[in-house]
Amino acid sequence: MYSDLKYLSTPLPEDVKKLKYFGDFDRLLRVIDLKLQKDIPLALRKRLEYEKIMTPLWIRAYPHSEEKALEMLKDCFGDFSKEELEKLRDEDAVEWAYISGQVHYKNNFLGNLIKTRPYYAARVKDEKRLAYQQNHVKMLHDVIAKMKREGEARARFHMRETMTIRPVPGREGQRVWAHLPLPLEYAQVKNFRLLSVSHPDAIVAPPDYPQRTICFHDVAKEPFTVEFSYETHMRYVDPKPEAVLDQQPSFFTEEYAPHILFTPYLKALAKEIVGNETNPLIKARKIYDFITTKMIYSFMRAYMTMPNVPEYGASSMKGDCGVQALLFITLCRICGIPARWQAGLEVCPLDVGCHDWAQFYVAPYGWLFADPSFGGGAYRDGDMERWNFYFGNLDPYRMPANSEFQHDFYVPFKNHRYDPYDNQEGEAEFLDAYAHCDSDQEALSIELF
Repeated sequence: MYSDLKYLSTPLPEDVKKLKYFGDFDRLLRVIDLKLQKDIPLALRKRLEYEKIMTPLWIRAYPHSEEKALEMLKDCFGDFSKEELEKLRDEDAVEWAYISGQVHYKNNFLGNLIKTRPYYAARVKDEKRLAYQQNHVKMLHDVIAKMKREGEARARFHMRETMTIRPVPGREGQRVWAHLPLPLEYAQVKNFRLLSVSHPDAIVAPPDYPQRTICFHDVAKEPFTVEFSYETHMRYVDPKPEAVLDQQPSFFTEEYAPHILFTPYLKALAKEIVGNETNPLIKARKIYDFITTKMIYSFMRAYMTMPNVPEYGASSMKGDCGVQALLFITLCRICGIPARWQAGLEVCPLDVGCHDWAQFYVAPYGWLFADPSFGGGAYRDGDMERWNFYFGNLDPYRMPANSEFQHDFYVPFKNHRYDPYDNQEGEAEFLDAYAHCDSDQEALSIELF
């Protein structure tokens, strides 16, 4: 199943694209079924089959009619006008799509507008949100200062994860496979300990498995839970271009369809960014600077609905943490710089949330970190120290659960995953169907030492 994802790079027939972007999904599915009845190339068949999987994800991503969206904006900002909404659409500041020929807005368009546009954030008197942002920045500054002062920062975590399967009529008593993420025991993670599980026969993936999970297989009468502890050890580095070695490794520089592809546009963009520079550290910094200073952070719909995530980010000049990290990785690889995925959770005293970032390799420093979305946020705040820190370094408030993008679970998933590329909150399935679930990740204790 995972090998078939490469077919997402197959172009859609023009009539299918017209129906998709006009939002005529009933006819779209009917036309796809007619094409699948014919003797067509395998790559096209697989691509059309994936389009059928994408369609309900696309529809669910844009639930708000134009009237509803305008009502929500007026409720939030008071004097908001329809002309203002039209201007935001022209600027690509609100995510929208045609559903049945009518403009609909993304489920989280309002929150995204407040997060990414300071003018609108200032119009919302949300004291809790403002206090969180201020406390989050202070927390990062404190740990950055510690790392620079002491050369490292270490953190110890006690975590609990819970997954509840949503009831499905007719499936009472059926067993499910429930996968929850665990920290990978590599890179910055040390001293992982499994403390307790709700179901003793759960299967724990090997310590360095690329998308590490614990898998429960039982009837979903009660929530599936796991508690564990681990540490992150982060050293501070201040890499110097003059110290970079002439000989650099060639691993993690290949393409990986359908997303890490050296397309003509991305190759041209990489050349435009790095120019004639030959030093890999400077090239990586130029790529980081481009993403953090030119791209706008934006919430995304399911990655499964985007045939090429990095090209989406580079053409729309916007994207969330995963889009930015994957674009960084792809541009680095085009330039011959080894780069790889690292993702999971940000686990800090204020909150636990999903997050993606990247690593790149430069000898003699080895694997260095890059967090373009954290760096971009710092740049927009005018915080140059924080912006510079997230090129080469990472704070210790992380739980890396994924070292590879687009990798199956240790106990292979039999149905199509909602997110076949990454795993941050877990997924579940019945034998013959996806199982919708609710998951929660909670930090019971965090100790910086």
